[in-house]
Order: sequence, then C-alpha cells, then structure tokens
Amino acid sequence: MRLPLIALLTVAALAGATPNVATAAEVPADRIYRHGVVFTADSNHPSASAIAIRAGRIVFVGDDADVVAFAGPETTTVDLEGRFVMPGLVDGHMHPLDAGRMLLKCSLNYDSLTVPEFQQRVQACIDASAAQEPDEWLEIVDWFQESMLPAGTQTNRTMLDALKTKRPVLIRSSFGHTTLANTRALALAKLTATTPDPAGGKIWRDANGEPTGLLEDAAQDVFDELLPAPTPAADQTAAAAALDAMRAQGITSFLDADASVGSIVAFTALQKGGRLTARGHFAPLIEPADAAHPDAAVARVSALVTQYDQGAAGVAPGITVRNAKLYMDGVISAPALTGNMAEPYRMNVGSADEPNWVAGTDHGPAVYFPAAPLAAILTGLARAGIDPHLHCDGDGAVHAAIDGFEAMREAVPGADIRPAIAHAEIVLRADYPRLKAVGAIPVLSFQWGKPAGDTLGVRNYFGPERMKLIEPAGFLADAGVRIAFGSDWPVDKLDEWFAIKVAVTRTNTPDSPPEYHGRLGADPGLSREAALRAATMGSAYQLHADQLIGSLAPGKAADLIVLDRNVLTVPAEDIAKTRVLETVVGGKIVYTAD
Repeated sequence: MRLPLIALLTVAALAGATPNVATAAEVPADRIYRHGVVFTADSNHPSASAIAIRAGRIVFVGDDADVVAFAGPETTTVDLEGRFVMPGLVDGHMHPLDAGRMLLKCSLNYDSLTVPEFQQRVQACIDASAAQEPDEWLEIVDWFQESMLPAGTQTNRTMLDALKTKRPVLIRSSFGHTTLANTRALALAKLTATTPDPAGGKIWRDANGEPTGLLEDAAQDVFDELLPAPTPAADQTAAAAALDAMRAQGITSFLDADASVGSIVAFTALQKGGRLTARGHFAPLIEPADAAHPDAAVARVSALVTQYDQGAAGVAPGITVRNAKLYMDGVISAPALTGNMAEPYRMNVGSADEPNWVAGTDHGPAVYFPAAPLAAILTGLARAGIDPHLHCDGDGAVHAAIDGFEAMREAVPGADIRPAIAHAEIVLRADYPRLKAVGAIPVLSFQWGKPAGDTLGVRNYFGPERMKLIEPAGFLADAGVRIAFGSDWPVDKLDEWFAIKVAVTRTNTPDSPPEYHGRLGADPGLSREAALRAATMGSAYQLHADQLIGSLAPGKAADLIVLDRNVLTVPAEDIAKTRVLETVVGGKIVYTAD
C-alpha cells in the first residue's frame, strides 16, 4: 500500500505477542491488518481492530493480540495506525456501461445552467467536434434538466436550432428519462404531430401538436436505431472506465439495473481477461410492451441467465445474471412529472406571477405494467429464481408494485425471492408495513434526500403534506423495512460518500445556494451505522450475496476498504470528504490512493 503513514511490518515486529489460536499459524494468513478501527457491518461482532486474510477470504476478525496467531514468515502485515476499515460498498442500483460511455462523451457536468449558459456549453461541444459536420450525430450528456435556472425553465428544440450546426443533436438528461432533440434529429427520427406516444413514453407537444423536442422514457428509444452502435471494443473501454471510477470510490460489487446484452458481454470480457475489479450483477430489462406476453418476457430473461450467469460466486469477482428490471413509472421531478402518484399532482390555475395552486386531476401516466400482466411476470420470475427489480418513483407506482409482490408471494409461497423497489422517492404511509410484510427492499439513492432543484422543484405540485414524506429513508428504516443503497450513477456524479452524508444529515453541501440550505422534509434520516449497513449488507442481501459479501466475518470474501477518516465519529458534514485509501476485492488490492 503506497501510503506514507502505513508501514508494512515484518513478522519480527510482532515478536512478543502470544498466539492464542494454535492451528492458525499452521496455515498463515496472506495479509493481516491491525491497529485499525474496523466496522464489520456484522451485527454479531460489530467492531474490531484487526483482520486476517487467507486465499482471498477472511479468516479472522478480532483484536490485535489474537490476530498475531495468523502471522507466518510470508505474511504481510499492515499497521493501519488507527485508520478506518469497513466492507466494500455494494452499489445496488447503477448503470455502469452507460456511465462509462458518458465519461468519454461531451458533458454538461450536472451543472445548474441558464438558457444562455446551456446554449454556450452545447455550442462548445459542437465546436470541439467540428470535423463531424454536417451529418454525424452529437450526443451531449449529464444535463441536469431539473435544475435549469431560473427554476421551472422549459426547454425546447428552438434553443438548439439557434446554434451554429447542421448536425442532429441530442441532449441527454442525467436522470436518463428525458432527451432534448433539435429539429434535424426529430426529422431524421420521423417524429411529427401525427406520431403517437409509445407505450411507457411521452412526446412533449406545442399548442399545434408538433413535438417540442422533449421526449420522455420510451419515446427516446426512437433514436437507438439511428445512432451508431457502439463496438464491442468501445464497450470494453467504457466498462473499464466505469470500473476505474468505482474502485476509487470503494465499490466492490454493483448491480447494472437495466443491463443490455452489450453490458453483460463487455464486463464478462474484462472478467475473462482478469480486469474485473468489482463483482458484477446484471438485471436485464423487461419492457412495458412485454406486458402482452408475460411468459415470453420471462423466458427471454431466463435464456440470458442460462447464457451468462457464472453460477455460485467465489472469491474472485464474477458475473451474476439473476435479476430482472421493470419500469413502473418515470420521475416525480418537474417538469416531467411522469411519476405515478396515488393522489394527483396539484396544478396552478393562476399565473406565473400570481400563482394559485389547487388540487389537480393528473396522477401522471398510468403505471407502465397493469396489475394482471405484472403479477404474471413477477410470478414467472419467482418460479425461475429471478429477483425482480422495479423502478418506482411515485407512491402510486410503489403501491402497484407491492400489489404485484403480494400476488407473487401468494402464487409462489416460500420462495427465497428478494424483490426490490428502486428509488421509492415517496411512499404512502399505509404502505410502509406492506413493504415489510411482502419482503420488498427499497433501493434508495441517498443523495437525493436533500434540498435541491429536483426535490424542491415539486413543492407546489406536491403540497406541504406530501413534501414531508419525500425521500423516506429514515421513515422506512424506522418502520422496520430493510433498505439498500444504489447510487443510480450516472444519473448523478459517482460520489458514494456524499450520498452517505446526505442519508445522515438530509442537507446539501455547505456552499449550496441559500435556497437549498436546511433539511429536506420531515424524514429523520439514518444513523451512520444504518447508512453504512444499507450500502453494504443491505445491498448484498438484495443481490442474494449476503453469505459471501457485505460484512467482515470469517469465511466471507475479503472485500474491504480502508478510509482516511472514521466516518462514525467525524463531524457529519465531513463524511462527504471521505477518501478511499485502499480497495480490496477477494483479498486482492485493486486500488490504492496516490
């Protein structure tokens, strides 16, 4: 470990310690960590100061005196000098191949922008690739649509048409649910006033019915066949870039929560080449159109399981395909408002200058999977041993998902199926006990639980009572619901430690604009231990991997990280400043800080 304050000790330096495990030295450990603060995430043995690793597995967790018994002539011993050690992070919901691709594209960097600033940044991307005029497509990523300035700004194709280019241009929202296209791109996609909205999607239109350029969810798919398909080599480059970012954050396992075959193939290729540095779990997509043929949808996912799943996980990181992704709705954020709500969004019957918000009639789009086909798909997945992973932003979608899980449990009683609900940004209070009863696991993106443009942007649409319930991590945990963590990268920048800080504080950064100061909603937040457990054992349980990873205990794979601070005791705001010093996967060091 290239850390100036961490010394590698020889066995001689351990002289004078008395081994208390007689058989341990017969097969010495490969590496010992001692003199640390170890958070195990193991409820039976929550803390320790030393760990021993042999053949990629943990063989001892305990105190400094007892670990000496595991030292031998070839053992490397690391003096942590009080540093903090914990299980590697298990990110239970992300889109790693897309994230890797975005790392390689022109980006708006999630910034809050006025329309002139937005146009200036897009023009800079155009100018930087001027050699591709006039016909090559330009995709620009990481647009924080929900935080355009001033709040409530509506974008349309004319803002792109005014720029100096003849190319078809697409601006991809960081949330992944919205694309803004210029007029040339719409024309190439043959999107007109007569084009119907696809199932699970929306085409925004002006007063004459013409597309404005904004496309939601499945409506974006029209561009897939028009854009150049990534090559396998390019996908491997993107996957490798994603892994680089992950290990620097301390991520040792991840779920690709909408996994294309290309993603599975790319990460499998890296794994076969010895370059996979995190355990890869993949959830192929079942689309809303598949509701017409539930059996065929389940059969398609089962075929991918047969083709790509590598069986029982071992010490070295491998590939697992045992989940399936379904989208139940879009996003609750304005201006999209495509999350399905149990009660309607409020509406402004006044003007922008003199608003008058009253009860509305729009619940958002209907859930993308009606009750009967949803129950059939979930039951089919359960019988095949595949865990369902449902995107639900609004409380109406969460409610419908729970109904589906209840039908699944009734049809397949006793099956060890661990259904997940991704995001669950607002949940009816009456559904808290239902989530627990049905064994559903909310996989929450903790970083959203703060005052910001996306959360505060729905205040008027939600009203004060519903705003109290937004991003309910603490409420759910207090209700006894098992929760997990998923960053949803690249919807946001990959910053696991900021997310954990927000889970605890419910606050934005200290330097955020004044309107984003204070706590979000009435949710109490999570304790530090609960936030760490959600990002380790919670997500490991969700992925059916808790017997191998998620905590530091003898027999488990040695997936651990060394941090530059004790996140259980530093001032809460400082959790966001945490740096990972070392990442270990299956006993192998895959990252060390400079």
